[in-house]
Amino acid sequence: MSTEDEMTIEERHKYLRLMKKRYIEASRKERKYLLDEMEEVTGLHRKSLIRLMNSDLKRSSRSKERGETYSPEVDDALRVIDESFDYICAERLTPNLVWMVRHLDAHGELRATPSLLEQLEVISVSTVRRRQTRIRMYLPLIRLPRKKPSGSKLTQDIPMLRLPWDLAEPGHFETDLVHHCGLAAAGHYVCTLQMIDVFTGWSERVAVLGHGSVVMKDAFRRILLRLPFPILEIHPDNGSEFFNHHMLRFWGEIVQGVTISRSRPFHKNDNPRVEQKNSTLVRAYLGNERLDSVAQVIATNELYDKMWVYYNLFQPVMHLAEKEITAEEGQPTRVKRHYDTAQIPFDRLCQTHAILPEHRQQLEALREQTNPRHLRQAIYDDIERIFALPGAAAGKTENVYLTLMDQLEPEEGKLNLLDFAFNRTPVEKDSDD
Repeated sequence: MSTEDEMTIEERHKYLRLMKKRYIEASRKERKYLLDEMEEVTGLHRKSLIRLMNSDLKRSSRSKERGETYSPEVDDALRVIDESFDYICAERLTPNLVWMVRHLDAHGELRATPSLLEQLEVISVSTVRRRQTRIRMYLPLIRLPRKKPSGSKLTQDIPMLRLPWDLAEPGHFETDLVHHCGLAAAGHYVCTLQMIDVFTGWSERVAVLGHGSVVMKDAFRRILLRLPFPILEIHPDNGSEFFNHHMLRFWGEIVQGVTISRSRPFHKNDNPRVEQKNSTLVRAYLGNERLDSVAQVIATNELYDKMWVYYNLFQPVMHLAEKEITAEEGQPTRVKRHYDTAQIPFDRLCQTHAILPEHRQQLEALREQTNPRHLRQAIYDDIERIFALPGAAAGKTENVYLTLMDQLEPEEGKLNLLDFAFNRTPVEKDSDD
């Protein structure tokens, strides 16, 4: 009998209660056949069945309840770790419990006792999920502040495809633009350029005012300067902000060696990773409200700088490891996906040869000196500050040049990711800008 066919205890007792009536009324010879049947159905020993048939079949309660496997300090630690990871799922959280405890201990947020580490090393995903449910019942509902709503000839030679899920090297980026126009798409408004690396899950975001070639090229320059590994391919949709003469010249002459591909029109699943992150890393923070001023662009980029550290150095992601396709006659094709153990994007990157040792040391030092709980709180503080800033005055056009990288002077004491000049081949200034 397979494990799936085995009876539960409740099912077994229900069956035995029904059989007991027949057993009591049966003769000695008939009881032999009844016992054979019960033995085959329940899998119990014959002597056990005889004892049960001569009893009242009532289940006795435990004389002593089973003790707790994990001490209360595990719950206390999970509460802090769960918050530090911004309440991710148990599958992503469990493999990263031990190193995060040690990291938080270095920042004075937790005490990494030997007993706590020993318990977190063996705790299962299902146990973490149950305890997460209990812990989160007592959390206040987090409400983000909200304001009231105020294929052309150029692309003929650019291949339409979907990036393979089993890429074995970093540098292939799904790319998209998120519009923060609110209910009205008129005038200039803030957009978020987001890029997601298929292999590592590394994410990049830059806020721009409008989506003209000047601000788009400036946004890509920011990403090229602070990205610790080279871009091999960008894969956007068919938007004109990505495919125009200025941008094709940018990728063909100013930045060389990058392959450009595009998704099929009206096929969002050709860019699944960036579409998912548009929801979880952009809309979940900024909502669908309108942002349209220079001050809001600058504040949003300060928010994205902090998210760059938080999501690339502290947030584990799962990578698709295997697809199991089953096709039965007369039934629709089913795809079962298997994922690997959740890992931090930076840790996945360090397992490759794409990052130079000196760049790795810089980012390791940045992670060591960063308290993830303080950083997470700073992210939510920045969101409140963005929505407290005034939007553009009615009928007034904001100066997009005030948002460009070379127009901004870094403020002392603020995180400035442009200090991380990782790119080995500096991007030349375009003379057309």
